[in-house]
Amino acid sequence: METHYRIAGEFKAEVHLIGSVTAKVGVEMFGGCPTEEERDFKVPKRDPSLPLWVIVDTKGAMQGMLHAARRFEYAKDVVVLVSQSTPEAYLAYLKERKYPYLVAGTNQVDLKRSLELLSENYGAKKVLTDTGSVLGSLLIERRLASQISLLVHPVVVGKTAYNMFSKINNSFALKLKKVQSFEGGLVWLLYQRQKAP
Repeated sequence: METHYRIAGEFKAEVHLIGSVTAKVGVEMFGGCPTEEERDFKVPKRDPSLPLWVIVDTKGAMQGMLHAARRFEYAKDVVVLVSQSTPEAYLAYLKERKYPYLVAGTNQVDLKRSLELLSENYGAKKVLTDTGSVLGSLLIERRLASQISLLVHPVVVGKTAYNMFSKINNSFALKLKKVQSFEGGLVWLLYQRQKAP
């Protein structure tokens, strides 16, 4: 994880975009969800150069858990992307705790519009997504991702392997931009997406 976050820091993105499933798994993986306290109802005062964590959460999957993400010291704060179909109870939860949220889309979050809103409201020019196959595939499929960063581990997983790109319907070419080796045999590959002919 240390190498992962070191690489993420190199992008100097204003926004880290995360899917609600990835955020939820992350909270559970790193010690579970702590009890919510009075301080969790306030916007943290942190270094303004830190990135915002933006969580795509139409259905309110992070309700009762967002404070765990807000406490992460390497994020300025948490912003939530919702749609017009997001439950009112979840929106009330966000308002009560002063979580900013942006509404984009009818039933699902409109990712293109969300990126426009993040630019308009927060000046986001560079967005880094650290997520699973659903959000990652949608961003790639809709041509909203210009680069793909892979951290290759020296492990053969076999049949139980998680196929990160299984939900992408079309193939496309990539151009290698960077290769870097790390201790333990980890290799970082950074690819630029080739423009469509």
